[in-house]
This record gives sequence, C-alpha cells and structure tokens, in this order.
Amino acid sequence: MDQREGHDAEAWLQLKPVEPLPSQCCGSGCSPCVFDLYSRDLERWEAARARNDRSLLSGEQSPEAQGCSTKLSPETFLACHISTIEKLTKDTYHVRFTLPGNSQLGLHPGQHLILRGIADGLEIQRAYTPISPVTAEGYFDVLIKCYQTGLMSRYMESWRTGDTAFWRGPFGSFLYEPNKYGELLMLAAGTGLAPMVPILHNITDNADDETFVTLVGCFKTFESIYLKTFLQEQARFWNVRTFFVLSQEDSPEQLPWSYREKTHFGRLGQELVDELVACCRRKPFTLVCGSSAFTEDMARCLQSAGLTEDSYFLF
Repeated sequence: MDQREGHDAEAWLQLKPVEPLPSQCCGSGCSPCVFDLYSRDLERWEAARARNDRSLLSGEQSPEAQGCSTKLSPETFLACHISTIEKLTKDTYHVRFTLPGNSQLGLHPGQHLILRGIADGLEIQRAYTPISPVTAEGYFDVLIKCYQTGLMSRYMESWRTGDTAFWRGPFGSFLYEPNKYGELLMLAAGTGLAPMVPILHNITDNADDETFVTLVGCFKTFESIYLKTFLQEQARFWNVRTFFVLSQEDSPEQLPWSYREKTHFGRLGQELVDELVACCRRKPFTLVCGSSAFTEDMARCLQSAGLTEDSYFLF
C-alpha cells in the first residue's frame, strides 16, 4: 500500500459511523432506534467506500453526524430552549421547552419523544411523553422524575432556564381517535400519568368527543400526586372520573374532603381492578403506564378481570 492509499484508508475510517453505546438506547422500542440509524449509516458507508464515492454519504447521515434539525423528526434532533422549570415534588419537575416560532410538535395524544443528554462523558437517550395539549403552539411541557443513580437525572439536574435540550420523535403506536372507545380506563403509576394527560386534554377540549374516562392514579402519598389542579378540573367534566390509590397512607381523615371518597389505600391489585372494570359505564379499553413491574402486574389483573389483549394498551 502506497502513502496515498494509506491516507485514503485513514480518511474513510474517519468517516465510518460510530456504533452507539447501550446508554444511547432509551429501551422504549422506538422506530427508528439509534441502532437502526447506525445500521443504515454503516451500510451506506460500506457502499460508498466500495465505490470510493464520498458523495453517497452527503445529506443522508444520522443525527449524530448531521447535527440538529429545524423541526421535529424521528431521525434528527431538534434543539429546544428551556423556558421554565417548576419543582413539583422533591424529585419531580415540570419543564417547559420552547419551539421555533409558533410551531406545534405534531404528536398524537400519548406519543413520546426521545431526549438526548451527556453525563460522565456518555451520551444517553431516554423517552418522555409531553403533557401539554397537542394543539399547544410554541412550546411543550414534560414531566420529569430524577433518580439518585440515574445518568440522565444527573444531566437534567444541571439544567437552568435558557439551556438547550435536544429532542427527536414522535414515537408510539397508540394513536387516540375521538369516540373510538366507549370508555377509557386509565391506570397510571407515578409519572406514568404523563401519556394520559394529553389524551384527557384531547377528549375534554373536543365537544364532539363523548368518550367516558375513568382515571386511576397510583402514588405513594397525597403530597406526591402530580398535577392535582389539572386532575380536579378534568373531574368536573360530565364524562371524566378520577380515583387515587396511595400506597404509603392509610387514613382518609388526613385527606381533603374532595379526595376522601375517591381515594383507596394500599396497592392497586386484582380486587380493585375487578371493581374498576365492573363499574365502567361502557365497555372499557384500558391504558396502562408505569414501571415495568406495575405494567406487567396490571396486564395480569386485566386478563383475570376478563379483558382480552386487544382490550388494553401498555405504554
């Protein structure tokens, strides 16, 4: 190999796509995943190298190589400035991001986005569902819980108003349609409430949508319930009911009067799921979101309550 061939080989190696780290996959089954984008870019690189034609690489690279987009896309990241950060509980934040102009995200209610961050020199990606109405213009809101040992949490705790975050999407196969279901039974644990919020917005903002909703929010304590004002407002609509399950409280006397009749204590289990399914006013379609353990447990409970797999969706 002469010197020129050596330089060419080195130049091609510098153009070779870098395989993502496991931390760069959010684990939510997104399509395309960062590994899908890597495989696509690697195949393109190999074809370009075989033909010794670098023009085959131009304009078609992954977001990591291409930079950021001017609009939301599943493949390219959109830079969004942080406009407000509100602390809801000791470890959960309500964060608002600005969008270019008065643009909209273009999501269906309940779809999620992927956030890219850097912590300890590692690039990481995680999935979050906006809680703002899908019709919101110029902004979107996200509910974010931070964990002591989480890399993404470490990155997010460094955020300040005016900082920039990078998002891509939308993702998610559940696409809500008005009046498709007689009743939605929503079972949410903690920040699993997030995908339910824009769906609720969509139903109650549409006077022609007569879908009944029964929402069950599972939290540790009354103080840890997110978005209390929003949920109270939603419960005033004729077709919406809200219930709560508190795992670390056991006395209704400690709760405000407006919560006492609709709050259960302990954990959401088979007996209560049976009761909830039975008290639905129409045949329910169930949405479930929470930890993997919660989601698996609810799937078993719903099947035991007589629901078939096509009668519920697990976020």
